[in-house]
Amino acid sequence: MSTTRTTCPYCGVGCGVTVEGGVPRGDREHPSNFGRLCSKGAALKDALNLPDRLQQPMMDGRAASWDEALDRIATEFTRIRDTHGPDAIGFYVSGQFLTEDYYVANKLMKGFIGSGNIDTNSRLCMSSTVAGHVRAFGEDVVPGCYEDLEEADLVVLVGSNMAWCHPVLYQRLMAAREKRGTQLVNIDPRRTATADMADLHLPLAPGGDVMLFNGLLVHLVDAGKVDRDWVSEHVAGFDEAVAAARATAGSVELVAAATDLDPTDVLRFYDSFARTERVMTLYSQGVNQSANGADKVNAILNCHLATARIGRAGMGPFSLTGQPNAMGGREVGGLANQLAAHMGFEPESVDRVGRFWNAPQVARTPGYKAVDLFEAAADGRLKAIWIAATNPAVSMPRADLVRDALRACPLVIASDAWPTDTTALADIVLPAAGWAEKDGTVTNSERRISRQRRFCAAPGEARPDWWMFAEVGKRMGWREAFAFETPAAIFREHAALTAFENNGRRRLDLGALATLDDAAYEALEPVQWPCPASGQGAGNSRLFARGGFSTADGRARMLPLAIRADAKLAGFPLILNTGRVRDQWHTMTRTGRIPHLMTHSPGPRLALHPRDAMLRGIVDGGLARVTSAQGQTSLRVEIEPGLRQGQVFAPMHWTDQFASSGPTDRLVHALTDPVSGQPDLKGTPVQVVALSETWRGVLLRRRDGQLSLGDDGLWSKAPIATGFRYELSGLTALQALIDSERTLRQLLQIDAAAELISYADPKKSVFRYAGLVDGKLGACVFFAAPQAMFPEADAASALLGQPLDALKRLGLLAGLEAGPQTPGNIVCSCMSVGEASIRKAIREHGLTSTAEIGALLGAGTNCGSCLPELKKMLALNVIENGVQA
Repeated sequence: MSTTRTTCPYCGVGCGVTVEGGVPRGDREHPSNFGRLCSKGAALKDALNLPDRLQQPMMDGRAASWDEALDRIATEFTRIRDTHGPDAIGFYVSGQFLTEDYYVANKLMKGFIGSGNIDTNSRLCMSSTVAGHVRAFGEDVVPGCYEDLEEADLVVLVGSNMAWCHPVLYQRLMAAREKRGTQLVNIDPRRTATADMADLHLPLAPGGDVMLFNGLLVHLVDAGKVDRDWVSEHVAGFDEAVAAARATAGSVELVAAATDLDPTDVLRFYDSFARTERVMTLYSQGVNQSANGADKVNAILNCHLATARIGRAGMGPFSLTGQPNAMGGREVGGLANQLAAHMGFEPESVDRVGRFWNAPQVARTPGYKAVDLFEAAADGRLKAIWIAATNPAVSMPRADLVRDALRACPLVIASDAWPTDTTALADIVLPAAGWAEKDGTVTNSERRISRQRRFCAAPGEARPDWWMFAEVGKRMGWREAFAFETPAAIFREHAALTAFENNGRRRLDLGALATLDDAAYEALEPVQWPCPASGQGAGNSRLFARGGFSTADGRARMLPLAIRADAKLAGFPLILNTGRVRDQWHTMTRTGRIPHLMTHSPGPRLALHPRDAMLRGIVDGGLARVTSAQGQTSLRVEIEPGLRQGQVFAPMHWTDQFASSGPTDRLVHALTDPVSGQPDLKGTPVQVVALSETWRGVLLRRRDGQLSLGDDGLWSKAPIATGFRYELSGLTALQALIDSERTLRQLLQIDAAAELISYADPKKSVFRYAGLVDGKLGACVFFAAPQAMFPEADAASALLGQPLDALKRLGLLAGLEAGPQTPGNIVCSCMSVGEASIRKAIREHGLTSTAEIGALLGAGTNCGSCLPELKKMLALNVIENGVQA
């Protein structure tokens, strides 16, 4: 069988994947992962044949041909541009794009439509890093590489649950730690799986990062750790930055008080950083997604620049990128405030790009950033918006306002592989080729370009995103500019633009790749930039050790950083932090359809500190209503001691398709960083109140379908092997629901001809119903009092779609075991190993290490993201045995 080498479509680690016989596996030769895949990557085979793919263009709810759809888009864009000007059109694209997709979309909007109005969902995850890099380095450049994790003696993780969000890279770090004793400091308001593995966890007050790193800078100066010669030669702004830091964070006691940390722990961190030459600082969304994210980034960069700990083995600041091609999008100008090839909107750059593209109407000013883009759609400034490979109706702050904006915009185009909350609001829906069906390149967090290669045919009439944008460009009259026949041709043009009149001004230089023929492009091995045609500096995995920054004078900039207070809002005493869970990706269009990825976190939950819960009369597993100035929703509660008091956490993944709570981002405010425009997704003021749950239930269905329990009911959905499982709960009396046979049949999705069987025990508040179609179980639902566990539902799931004889009917209704028991919550998604199996193995075999668990059950032997949970279970077993003894 032939083997295709490609790249994983999930996070920014950029793991290599091999596909043989249609089965994706980790690529043992790829330098990012050496064969490892995370739980999501390990499930790629299950994502290849998911249902509900978009397969045909749709216009106003009816099927259309590609010619009809593209002609309409081109005609409307031309009319709007001529009548209202180019700024009346906007694109909102995605880090799911390949670089070639990004390049064509950016060229069409900025080069030929003539507006800066193309922004990307990377605005929501990495734009503060871009701003920080540009301010400090003169260019958006990550100076280090993954190998630095294996060379560092101290790794500082800031605002990153790396164990869950970048697990393959995290396991590289853990392996290095085992080998060389690397110290790990985790700075995060939440105690996450990453914090559980750290030598020191600093649960700083939200927003305290600038204060903490300003204090570190002062400590490094006072401890004599500044490399004065290097700073004198390669850095500007040192004195001003130190003066500002001393004015705001002049002592450990002051820093500790402002960040709500133990002064001893702050000093321990500062001393470790000061005495360790090989130190890396890795940061992610906890830094970026805030109202002062750019300043947080520069506070980190200041400390590395002052000590010259940059661009050398095992040291430097390192941004952990969220999406598979967020970096590639930044390279081609996917952000509204960039032009292309790491150029901004300076007059000389505008002229250069215009001449290269032969585009006399090239945009001369930045466009609307993401939040502004949808506000422009809401108030009528935008007359048309094209949304591609992203779901802003769920993922944007003020999600309900975004939905209203899309309803108000005269022309909404959405291109995607699956139906989403956003495609439901579009006038024109275009079917996009998915991960397995596209050819192109992506760039990972360490500037490594890898090929993504097609190994499946696209279903129906689905097409690559670059093709759609190129076809619209041709139809608008720019046929020569968009005469791309292959992704290779696009890549060559992109590479040539990075080298065009560069002359060493920008580190992004792919000149050596600009002459690849189609065969060489097809065979391209993973390569890190810069790779200029001259060969000078090619293959450098680390940058800036000897200076050479992309500024006019070649010197980096240290910035004086002030402390800004977090916004307070009367009546909203808690702070909502949103983020990821381990096995889900973005808005669940892929991962939410894969059964075993839904078992670790089967539904949305609101995490509360025990004291915050107690003060509000909320119990673990109870219900709560969360309200912000933007909206409200209701969620089931998990008590989480690892949270700071005053902070709550909710995952960002669930949508209207998967839960009655809908998108968490409907709660999130639109406050943005004034430099980067990145939304503050981790600092929304909210109030939380207890809800009184009157009943609970589990619904099992063979088929998916609409479900509504009204304003007084909550539900969440997860696929299972035999169909779908819904967790139900109610706030009013159950009787109104079960007294109506019509309502029960709607719930069970059975018509009047189907057989409805039931069991009721009102004294115990137990009610069970099942719908049989031709003697086979089509659906069943179980109701009980709050706090019920429903073991009968776990057993009944195996019977969906099966014939039921008299004995099985009796067992189903009586709540007896009707099939094999499930393994409980899945701890190791890669190997589908449940909590019950692990606890039993630990107890019966006397296991004392994660290695022993792995050898016996396989848990923890792939991506390793479950290792913190395995260690907790081992520790709990020791405690329990001690108590028993």
